[in-house]
Amino acid sequence: MQIATISPNASVSGNYWQWQGHNIYYVRAGVRHPQRPPLLLIHGFGASTDHWYKNIAQLQETFEVWAIDLLGFGRSAKPNLQYSGNLWRDQLNDFITEMIGQPVILAGNSLGGYASLCVAAQCPNAAKGVILLNSAGPFGDSKNPKQPNPIQKLIRSVLLHPWPSYLLFQYMRRPGNIRKTLKKVYLNQDAVTDKLVEDIYRPSCDEGAAQVFASVFKTPQGETVDNLLQQLTHPLLMLWGSGDPWMNAKQRGEKYRQYYPNLTEYYLEAGHCPHDEIPDEVNSLIHDWVMSH
Repeated sequence: MQIATISPNASVSGNYWQWQGHNIYYVRAGVRHPQRPPLLLIHGFGASTDHWYKNIAQLQETFEVWAIDLLGFGRSAKPNLQYSGNLWRDQLNDFITEMIGQPVILAGNSLGGYASLCVAAQCPNAAKGVILLNSAGPFGDSKNPKQPNPIQKLIRSVLLHPWPSYLLFQYMRRPGNIRKTLKKVYLNQDAVTDKLVEDIYRPSCDEGAAQVFASVFKTPQGETVDNLLQQLTHPLLMLWGSGDPWMNAKQRGEKYRQYYPNLTEYYLEAGHCPHDEIPDEVNSLIHDWVMSH
C-alpha cells in the first residue's frame, strides 16, 4: 500500500486493484453516506490521481471520494495495448462494480471527461450523474466534416512509426517542456508548481509510457460525443475553464446544449484544468450540484 499526501492536514490511502491482469492504482477518502453517492474522479491525458489532491482534500469532508489512474497513466500499468474510450469505459465500469459497489457521480477532466461520459451513457447502472470539466472527445458533423490539412496528415503519418513518436515523447516529457505546456493552458501561472510538473513527469519514466503516448496517434476515433449524449439519461454538470487554449469552451458548450439541453453549466476564469487551477470554486460548484440532485 502507498500513501498519497493530499494536504498538510489530511491524507488518503492509495492501493492497487487487479484488472485484466494489470495493476490499477486508486485512492479513496472520506466515508460512505447513505443519502449521497460516492464521487469518482478521473484525470486527463498525462495526469493521474495526483491532479485531484486539492479536490479530494475538501470533497472528502462531505462525500466518499475515489480517484483512479486510468490504464496507461499515473501509477497504473502501461501495457502495449490499443487505448480507447471503450477500454477505459470498461475499466471504470468494472472498478465501480467490483470496488465501489454502488453507482457513482463520475467527474472527469479532458480525456477523463470523455471516459466518464462513455461510462454514464453506455453503462447507465454504474452512474448517478456526470460532471465534465473541459471534456475532450469528438463530435460527429456529417454536414461539415473537418478534414486534416496536408501538414496534419504528414505529422500523423510520421508519428505512426515508432521511432519518430518515441523521439517526440522524449522531447515532450522533459520537465522544462512540461512546465512550458502547463503555463500555456493555465491562466494562473502560480498554479504551475514544481509538484505539478513532477507529478506529470514521474509516470513518463515508467516502462511502456512511450507506447501509451504513441497510441494517441494510432487509435481510431471512438464513439462521438453527440451519440453518447443521446444515450445519456443522468444529470449532467459542465464546468468550463473559459481560458482553455486547446478548445473553444463556448463553442463546445453550445454543442453539448444542442444534444443535451437539460444540463447545468458554468464558465470559469481558468484554463484547461479548472479543478486544479481554481479548486475552491470548482469544489463548491460540485458540492452544491450534487447535494441539489
